[in-house]
Amino acid sequence: MKKVDVVIVGAGFAGLACGKKLAEKGRSVVIVERKKIPQQSTHTTGIFVKEAFENLSVPRELVREISGVRLYSPSLKHIEIQSSDYFFMATDTPELMSHFSKEAQKSGVQVLYNTPYSHAYEKGGEIILEEQGLACDYLIGSDGLRSCVARDFNLGTNEKFLAGVEAEFSEADLPDPNAFYCFLNNQLAYGYLGWVVPSVGIVQVGLATSMPVKPNIQEFIDHVGPLFSLDSSKIVSRRGGLIPVGGVVKPFSKGNVILLGDAAGTVSPLTAGGIHMAMHYGEVLADAIVRAKGERRSHPSAVLKKSFPRFYMKHALRWGLEKLAPNWLLNFVLGNAVFQRFAEIVFFRKKRLRVA
Repeated sequence: MKKVDVVIVGAGFAGLACGKKLAEKGRSVVIVERKKIPQQSTHTTGIFVKEAFENLSVPRELVREISGVRLYSPSLKHIEIQSSDYFFMATDTPELMSHFSKEAQKSGVQVLYNTPYSHAYEKGGEIILEEQGLACDYLIGSDGLRSCVARDFNLGTNEKFLAGVEAEFSEADLPDPNAFYCFLNNQLAYGYLGWVVPSVGIVQVGLATSMPVKPNIQEFIDHVGPLFSLDSSKIVSRRGGLIPVGGVVKPFSKGNVILLGDAAGTVSPLTAGGIHMAMHYGEVLADAIVRAKGERRSHPSAVLKKSFPRFYMKHALRWGLEKLAPNWLLNFVLGNAVFQRFAEIVFFRKKRLRVA
């Protein structure tokens, strides 16, 4: 049995960020990951907000800057939203995951790919993963929205989701090659939106809906396709999955077992922006573990709880988007100055995250 300070289940954005920070602070860390390679089965669109990108060292060939937003009504009329000091970064997500994995390993993290988590239990003040031959002081469940760590330790689970699907096209005729195209349509994208994103070497066309409504990506492509000449382009890949938007799960920890990332539900219920929060709270947890003094008030889970977002306003706005935004109203308000200002705040407001 190998003893380490921390075992992290899941080599996603949150797990890798947490593991890297811990290793840099001198802690021994093992990450177990069921995927065979980092690039396998990525489900996220891979959009970085400015605040996240500025704190990272990412090769420029893996990102593409997006400087503006075109927001479309159901009738396909649009407004342009610009900011002189804000941007997004579209990414080559599979290669970006590979990059972050290599960076974590350079810092001293042992990442065990093709190693699915099966079970863990507490014994004698340690947490044991028998199948992997590991014992640790802290077990971090960063294993996605259907967390097996949460199952084993009776922790909270996600209950509200968006269902997202995406098709990657080889090319598209984009009016503005550096814009983020967003589509409001309460029939095609109930409770959320559709998007067209110029990414690294591809164009991503996606759609998400509030469950239990399921997205119909082909209907969305037929709807927006003429704007971008998608009928003359080739779909090179497809992907899909669920996005938790119910807020932080309760409880998210038990003793030294702590959930992180999608497993903890730290995804905005309004924008579904998960990458920034995943990496930020991964680093917050790492710092809290390093500083832990054995006191209840300074326990890493207590520090994380103080830092986690509340989402009160965003839950209210999402409810309004689902219940009070029929297509006729979306068509009517799109050109309204108040609505445009609101859209600017949603897209370009600085994403400051809490730190306890």
